[in-house]
Amino acid sequence: MSDFRFKQFSVRQDDSALKVGTDAVLLGAAMTVRQCDKRMLDIGTGTGVIALMAAQRCPEAAISAIEIDRPSADEAAFNFASSPWTSRLQAVCTSLQDYIPADRFDLIFSNPPYFDNSLTNPDARETAARHTCSLTHADICAFASEWLTPEGRLSLILPSDCEQRLIRTAASFGLFPFSILRIRTTAAKCPKRLVAEFCRRRGAVTEKELTLQDGPGRSADYSALTCGFYL
Repeated sequence: MSDFRFKQFSVRQDDSALKVGTDAVLLGAAMTVRQCDKRMLDIGTGTGVIALMAAQRCPEAAISAIEIDRPSADEAAFNFASSPWTSRLQAVCTSLQDYIPADRFDLIFSNPPYFDNSLTNPDARETAARHTCSLTHADICAFASEWLTPEGRLSLILPSDCEQRLIRTAASFGLFPFSILRIRTTAAKCPKRLVAEFCRRRGAVTEKELTLQDGPGRSADYSALTCGFYL
């Protein structure tokens, strides 16, 4: 498989359990990144694409990226080493449950598994990547509650039908939404994905929508969101 080329970096995806997809690019482009962020964590990094996008967006941040699947972690490490930001990116092969950071994070982000009750994939690596059997949303929220800085954020991309359940789960760990981006493929379709962002404070929630396609191509809004990345 050929590399997936972006404007400032390339992603090799021969060995990763999941390849570069629209969900990852959406999260990498849409999540809230602040120039004052110093430490970030990517949970389930796969090829490393979201961590690379975060490194491009925030020139000072050190980014740790954990991945339970060894071939994927090795490929992410290769992609990090091949990028302009190799000194600020680290891939670690570990589960979230076994990961003990050295310090708290300003931003934790993840394109997590989201299939709960559906039939699991015969491929064990894809099952781990797509299904919540080894990494649940509660696991992520519990970790974020413990390891976010006081002003830190948690950013996730999930199917739209997970929204209320995710908000309830996050609230049980003291995390509350501050931004919801609902994503629809075309203007005529219902939203299929959402980028949900959480912090420790209750407050007003910014709610927006994004349509990905306009006719045969990308919409103007999607093109504007990803113009720094897609060729």
